Amino acid sequence: MPHDDPLCPCGLGPYARCCGAYLDQGLAPPDAEALMRSRYTAYVLDRREHLLATWHASTRPAAIEPTEPGLRWLGLEVRAHRPTGADAATVEFVARSKLGGRAQRLHEVSRFVREGGKWYYVDGRVERPRGR
Repeated sequence: MPHDDPLCPCGLGPYARCCGAYLDQGLAPPDAEALMRSRYTAYVLDRREHLLATWHASTRPAAIEPTEPGLRWLGLEVRAHRPTGADAATVEFVARSKLGGRAQRLHEVSRFVREGGKWYYVDGRVERPRGR
């Protein structure tokens, strides 16, 4: 049976029933992991308005640069989603991309807070590979 709803870039399911609900329908993600997945999808689709709207006012930049020409997002792996309080959580993830033939990995632990019933990205700590 053909499926006309493409897979969401975050990898969880059909776009319209996954991050499309947040990016296109304006629904609020129910938790920090869903917000992080929607933000990854927004980066893949160059939807900067979603990124700014879901960035906490205390750390939000004035603007987000467009995606570098030729950048291809290859996948997302969520490693952990940890509540750190009633209205706070962290999400550890690895996002893979390729630019100019070079593979790249972003391994980050991001902090999120919930205010007024909505989750917001606060900031992230990039995890460096351990020595070999």
